[in-house]
Amino acid sequence: MTHDHGLVIGKFYPPHAGHHHLIDTAAAVCARVTVVVAASTVESVPLALRTAWLREAHPQPHVEIVPVVDDAEIDYDSDEIWSAHVAAFRAGLALRSGLGVTVPPVDAVFSSEPYGAELAARFSAVHVPVDPPRERFPVSGTAVRADPVAAWEWLSPPVRAYLARRVVVTGAESTGTTTLARALAAHYAQRGGVWAATRWVPEYGRTFTEEKLAAARRAASDPSLWLDGLAWESAEFTAIAERHAALEDAAARTGSPLLVCDTDAFATALWHERYLGAPAPDVEAVHARVPHHLWILTSPDGVPFEQDGWRDGASIRAWMSGRFQEELAKRDLPHIVVTGPHEERLAAAVEAADALLARGWSFSAPLAP
Repeated sequence: MTHDHGLVIGKFYPPHAGHHHLIDTAAAVCARVTVVVAASTVESVPLALRTAWLREAHPQPHVEIVPVVDDAEIDYDSDEIWSAHVAAFRAGLALRSGLGVTVPPVDAVFSSEPYGAELAARFSAVHVPVDPPRERFPVSGTAVRADPVAAWEWLSPPVRAYLARRVVVTGAESTGTTTLARALAAHYAQRGGVWAATRWVPEYGRTFTEEKLAAARRAASDPSLWLDGLAWESAEFTAIAERHAALEDAAARTGSPLLVCDTDAFATALWHERYLGAPAPDVEAVHARVPHHLWILTSPDGVPFEQDGWRDGASIRAWMSGRFQEELAKRDLPHIVVTGPHEERLAAAVEAADALLARGWSFSAPLAP
């Protein structure tokens, strides 16, 4: 190894391929690397998330990711402010020592920034510049915040999952939700480029029900057992919501800036109400935890009810559709209701999704010089 202890410092707001290249470059030539994630409290991406993202991307045992809150002003001409920043960085290093970890002195600072040489000097270390013109990875945190779509190829899977706009297609049985979800995802995938990876997440509740029925038939040795013979428990709805959320997260990590979801925990909570006649606080907790940005409610109007053997019936369909619309309005969730033939529904869904994407992403401004 060329160096005993390399230091990388950044906001990682959010992390991108250039950051990962910087850290990997240091890791290749240092016996130990400390990466200080220096976040200000005015920034909108939580420090804990940035730290977790970097730890996932850099699991090397000799790379340590250290979170630090640094609210000092930015003034590269002020010795006093420089000292405040360095004190915060050293506090992060000292924390490791306080936990019984032997931390050798920093002997190399790796940076792509103009201030890298000064930072290295304040640690009495050599400065190792890494692609200052950013030719290998033409991206920056500023560019990502300004236009995540344009920078999508430079983002790691967990950052993509965090930024993906999730559109939920939901509705009562036999209202065309799955057909519309498939078509909406296909529409964006056909745009090509970054959108070619647009994914849709099928309804996990259907799969769970099929498996539950098969297991019940085996247990009762009765192949004629049907849905009305199943007993449901609240924990099963929670399991459905949790599994569907996990499938969403997995799809968002590898998909485009738009993820289409066929139902979600919000809908699962209403189905809990339908079958058990009570609220579902555990399912609601999943709904509160998983971000969604637009709901598209498929109306039963103009759609003939089709009984495929898995559905309640036309009367329940109308009641459930009313409950969906009532709760979406009551909770003030951003939504549209689509009606008419499939082509009109798809056009309305695309228009709403385009409007969502056009609003862009909101990041609070970091501290600036």
